[in-house]
Amino acid sequence: MPGFFSKLLSFGSDKELKELQKIATRVEDLSDSFASLSDDELKAKTDEFRSRYEKSESLDDLMPEAFAAVRETSGRVLHMRHFPVQIIGGAALHRGMIAEMKTGEGKTLVSTLAGYLNAISGKGVHIVTVNDYLAKRDSEWMGQIYRFLGMNVGLLQNGMAPALKTPAYQADITYGTNSEFGFDYLRDNMVTRASMRVQRGHNFAIVDEVDSILIDEARTPLIISGAGSKSADIYKDFARAVRGLTPEEDFEMDEAKHTIATTEQGLKKVERSLGIDNLYADMSGQLVNHLQQALKAQYMFHRDQQYVVTDGEVKIVDEFTGRIMEGRRYSEGLHQAIEAKEGVYVREENQTLATITLQNYFRLYTKLSGMTGTAMTEDAEFREIYKLPVQAIPPNKPVIRIDNVDLVYRTIEDKFNAVAEDVTRRHKKGQPVLVGTVLIDNSERLSRLLDKRGIPHNVLNAKFHEREAAIVAQAGREGAVTIATNMAGRGTDILLGGNPDFLAEDLLREQDIEPKEATQQQKDEALAKAREICATEREHVLAAGGLCVIGTERHESRRIDNQLRGRSGRQGDPGETQFYLSLQDDLMRLFGGDRMDRISDWMQRAEMPADQPIQSKSVSKAVEGAQRKVEEINFAMRKNVLDYDDVMNKQRQVIYEERNKILDGKDLTAHVEEATYDTVERKVQNYCSSALSPEDWDIDGLIGWLHELTGLDTLPEISKKMTTQEIVDLVFGFVFGEYTNKEKLIGDEIMGMLSMQVMLRVIDTRWMSYLQEMDYLKTGIGLRGFGQRDPLMEYRSEAYQAFSELVSTMYEDFIRTILRMELAENPAPVQNMDNGLTNAQYSGPAEVDGDQGAPSAMSQARVKNPAAAVNAVGKQASAGPDKARTYIKAESDPYANVRRNDPCPCGSGKKFKLCHGRNA
Repeated sequence: MPGFFSKLLSFGSDKELKELQKIATRVEDLSDSFASLSDDELKAKTDEFRSRYEKSESLDDLMPEAFAAVRETSGRVLHMRHFPVQIIGGAALHRGMIAEMKTGEGKTLVSTLAGYLNAISGKGVHIVTVNDYLAKRDSEWMGQIYRFLGMNVGLLQNGMAPALKTPAYQADITYGTNSEFGFDYLRDNMVTRASMRVQRGHNFAIVDEVDSILIDEARTPLIISGAGSKSADIYKDFARAVRGLTPEEDFEMDEAKHTIATTEQGLKKVERSLGIDNLYADMSGQLVNHLQQALKAQYMFHRDQQYVVTDGEVKIVDEFTGRIMEGRRYSEGLHQAIEAKEGVYVREENQTLATITLQNYFRLYTKLSGMTGTAMTEDAEFREIYKLPVQAIPPNKPVIRIDNVDLVYRTIEDKFNAVAEDVTRRHKKGQPVLVGTVLIDNSERLSRLLDKRGIPHNVLNAKFHEREAAIVAQAGREGAVTIATNMAGRGTDILLGGNPDFLAEDLLREQDIEPKEATQQQKDEALAKAREICATEREHVLAAGGLCVIGTERHESRRIDNQLRGRSGRQGDPGETQFYLSLQDDLMRLFGGDRMDRISDWMQRAEMPADQPIQSKSVSKAVEGAQRKVEEINFAMRKNVLDYDDVMNKQRQVIYEERNKILDGKDLTAHVEEATYDTVERKVQNYCSSALSPEDWDIDGLIGWLHELTGLDTLPEISKKMTTQEIVDLVFGFVFGEYTNKEKLIGDEIMGMLSMQVMLRVIDTRWMSYLQEMDYLKTGIGLRGFGQRDPLMEYRSEAYQAFSELVSTMYEDFIRTILRMELAENPAPVQNMDNGLTNAQYSGPAEVDGDQGAPSAMSQARVKNPAAAVNAVGKQASAGPDKARTYIKAESDPYANVRRNDPCPCGSGKKFKLCHGRNA
């Protein structure tokens, strides 16, 4: 059905393509006039466009001329002029569409058209790539066009200091990875000063390899977390308890649906091993979750497939790219369960400090667009989740690649032997071969078979990706054999005969010259020689049939198979693709159904030779059906992640908007006044409700709360003769009067700064506590399905109740903290401090939370040094603006369990001991 819906949704795309072609024609018509401009006249066009935009001309009006300016600049600076089809792609991007362009059609160059046009507005354009290497490469390469036209280009890299990120975001065009943009958004909503924010809004994003980022990566939310406090022993205990269980007798597993559960017999074995009578007696559901994660770790997650162990650490392997995902960890205790299984150091389970899904992050943009070679298969999902239509862009030259029918073998061993023989044959005639594998151990298995046959080759997988781009770039050389796990090296073109730029660097190294240290003459000589070699080899490769791409099994997604095919036959070059399958492949075994078993039995009965494949329509249909099943399951998983995050999304927006309002310091006193009134009104209604008779009022309870809130013994007199509204006005006047008295005593500026920092600390503490509560709720919510209740509806209901409680009591915590500040005599004056603050000491309330919540940092210690006291709530000491503020540790504070050498959760990029933990 997804195919039918995709066609239905794409209805009218031909009409859209004709509209885009008209724009390309108009740009083409302007070519001569722009070619006649001098460099200075061409550069001046940017100011002209901006002036016209400010005078109410729209970007659509400016599009043909802006595109013509970029096209002419590209020809002068990069010696590459945009083809008409690339102009069509640029127009599609500007209109907020996904441009589907074949591999080698120059998607990177296409982005400059829409990027430049939308940067004219001055609101910034974000160009999103799949890794740091491509972000850096494209910012330097395409940046030449933007800089020639007078625009600034910024670059984000993993681990970059915040001080460098601010100018990168202020630039007209900013390049970076999806995770870097997303994490910066989360970090911006954790800062304690407005000046620490780095982003400046979400105007327009162009997402390169959009299917990889918005589809493949969308199952994993972005999470910023701090160290938790759970003991490692519990993970080790469960790892021992589940080891040695018998499949089907002790547990049942469905690999296709990624589910696993113990049988009654298996549960009893685990409980006996742990010395626990009943795991399900734990009402929090944590013990059941530990069992679930231990089972998954032991029986569903396998070393060198979903993860690798290097230097005593468990590192996740991206199932779509084969790359190690540095710094990423599985959530909900799964990563710790795998560490316990592998016998490596078990790191504490982290507490979530901030989180967002990629879907909800990219929905923040006013306009979103993307580019990829394979999007049509996911057209329905792009439209449903992101409201992004897919527009297929015709190739500049027709594709003449030969796509052969799949060859199916009975066993995996037979299949790999056939692949090795095919690679050997092609290598001997000089044809370059790129072999795609799904798993790391398969790439190593094939590598061993080729070693036995004496075939030189390169292996690209998660273990060896340092020179990934260089190896892929040379995969088109004569007789080259490259094995790549899951399309490693995506984003790098494979040129037939090789890439002269990369080859020139290799030639310099052969002479013991580092490319960066070579003279210009040495570089020119090496490049000339490299071009000569590549041109000769290109002729030989063309004669051998071009690049051959071999797939060793079908991927779960047809889109990934198409990506692999697309590496061959770029820009009208000849090429060939061939998939080798076996009936034992995971896809066939898990999703092929009984049909695969019948075919296997038939091959066995017919005594077919091991090296003889079958070509059958029924097998091809079974493969397509299996892929559709997996795509449906994966879509359901991504939708499930989004459904749960959507519950929190509005709440996150409320909290972040409140934080930003406080950070910007707009009319803070009025904000405090409003928050105080709301808090008082809510409490008075609790104790002296207008719906009750005054005889039923709990005035003593209200007086007790007021005493606890302010710490004062002298309180206003409240009687049952008053109305509820009169009591609200009396109590509000008293409470807010205490706030203004303190404000007069220590000065408006200092009080404003204290109010801002205390508000932020309260909001952050409560929000982090709420996130932790939601994590625990999500862990066990699925079990409610057994009680015929919809887990998502249950989650929505409880999340709403928890958030309502958070919002309604949040400012009560703030008022309590501010009003219970103590002012004391201190004869030692502090330089550069207002005299009103010189004698200040601070002690917070017993709890920050309104209802017996977590104590704040300031409630843990009475600060004697006024300067340090101000630092504790966020004011910078008198050193320069880059000096980290002091932070006083408290057991229950979110920063309490951060180790000294861990990165500081505030997002500064410094170690905790050099930032918030400096004086802890």
